Amino acid sequence: MITLNRWLSQKKIQKELNRDGENVGEMPKVFFDFVPNLYGKREKRVVKVGDGSIVKLFDRTPIPQKPSDVVCPHFLELKWANGCCFNCSWCYLQGTFRFLERGKRPFIKDWNKISLHLNALFEHNSKPEILNAGELCDSLIGENQNPPASKRLIELFATQNNYKLLLVTKSDRVDNLIRIEPENVIVSFSINAIPVAERWEIGAPSPRKRIKAAAKLHECGYPVRVRIDPIVPVENWRIYYQELIRAIFSSFEPERITLGTLRGLSTTIRCAKDTSWASYLEEKSNWGLKPRFDTRKESFKFIIDLLREEYGFTKVALCKETLKMWEELGADYREIRCNCIF
Repeated sequence: MITLNRWLSQKKIQKELNRDGENVGEMPKVFFDFVPNLYGKREKRVVKVGDGSIVKLFDRTPIPQKPSDVVCPHFLELKWANGCCFNCSWCYLQGTFRFLERGKRPFIKDWNKISLHLNALFEHNSKPEILNAGELCDSLIGENQNPPASKRLIELFATQNNYKLLLVTKSDRVDNLIRIEPENVIVSFSINAIPVAERWEIGAPSPRKRIKAAAKLHECGYPVRVRIDPIVPVENWRIYYQELIRAIFSSFEPERITLGTLRGLSTTIRCAKDTSWASYLEEKSNWGLKPRFDTRKESFKFIIDLLREEYGFTKVALCKETLKMWEELGADYREIRCNCIF
């Protein structure tokens, strides 16, 4: 059922769009299809809203068949913005936006269109979904706006109860979020070991600052997730990642943790200014080059065992990791509960 607030919001948006001379007509159409899940069964899912430029199903990873196929459950992208103000050496946005004159410099799309497409989605009481607002950008790139972008997005999601907003960030600029009631929103922080971040996550806040920001939001009642991705097998990596885990759990307990290792898509490597990280890539998958299998397995097992033995924490998943890896770790990939889904 559509709420009065959402109906009034829709009317205001349509009025503003018509005033600007755009051909709005009715709300954009919501497209559905029967999409295979990791069990191989087809389920009715939203695949896009309107032209797919704002809301679209991420389905570029096929259901895994071969041992080298990566596991990635399909999720809804909220493509409200592009780009990032940080300069991580391995950022895939360097390749994704290589043909744009602005490159990966932050760009926020038209708010009227964002609102219109989200309200169209919210009218459909379909399967509950999380919308990932950080697949093509850092989710906190718009905190200098008035009102802040995070506030506008969260207020849109607060008008319904079927969809949740996922903010994915390396930023520590959470003052605006602290002042907002955390309704239908999840925040996920990408945090790496200190030497790895200092070497390759150029311009991003230090891991300590990210942990402090995450702890503040956790204290305010936000569900907070953590991505430790990419794990890089630098010298003494066990010491550094153990220190990272201890720093996180001494501050707060994440809702879940998703682990990943380096993934080198060909376009990312070609467009990267610093390719020193690519020296760790040795093995092919259907999602780019990866470090050697045994190296990845050792990294995952070390962190998973550490979390379980020291903290009794088992809510851990792997990001874009191969079917073979899931099997080798004795985990059921079909039961994945990773960063981008419920």
